[in-house]
Amino acid sequence: MAAPALLVHTRTTDYRHESIPAGVAALRGLGGFDVDATEAPEAFEGPLDRYAAVVFLSTSGTVLTPAGRERLAAYVESGGGFVGVHAAACTEYDWPYYGELLGARFDRHPALQPGRAVVEDRDHPATRHLPPVWQFTDEWYDFRTSPRGTVRVLVSADESSYDGGGMGEDHPLVWCREQGAGRVFYTALGHTAEAYADPDFRAHLLGGITWAAGR
Repeated sequence: MAAPALLVHTRTTDYRHESIPAGVAALRGLGGFDVDATEAPEAFEGPLDRYAAVVFLSTSGTVLTPAGRERLAAYVESGGGFVGVHAAACTEYDWPYYGELLGARFDRHPALQPGRAVVEDRDHPATRHLPPVWQFTDEWYDFRTSPRGTVRVLVSADESSYDGGGMGEDHPLVWCREQGAGRVFYTALGHTAEAYADPDFRAHLLGGITWAAGR
């Protein structure tokens, strides 16, 4: 029996993260999934049913055609999995459905620096292996609004542990939610190439993808 497949989209029309190749390599190395990585928006204009999940890996700007938007929405609503990593929150700003799908949109970030991520919910495949406080180095994204109340928050940022946070005490970083019959997982972490070599972060990604894929 063939392994389930992931469609990993890495197109950028705005800022491009240098860590994207490391991210694709990490996803290929997780095991359990065949990975189709693409920069082509046309990849979303055909049937997506054969994919266990779609992953937007540090995409930015407008990355889909109108037909691709329709296909992606129909895929998730009918039970497909969607995973957003890091700059996926800086994507498709003029498509309202995408903002609802993801749960929040990127606003700003301070300088890259170490800080503390607080695991709020350990009853999830993306977090159950993590320590209660996860030391990590990232850009600590701020979002335009907190998604809490519309998503299940898994990890939040401790703004007292780094400089320049702008959301205050309620600062979700990682969450999941359901959309139609589909499942959505988002992690704001993953700016650096080094993150994708971190065993805890790789297990975090695998857990989130496995959950979104319903496996």
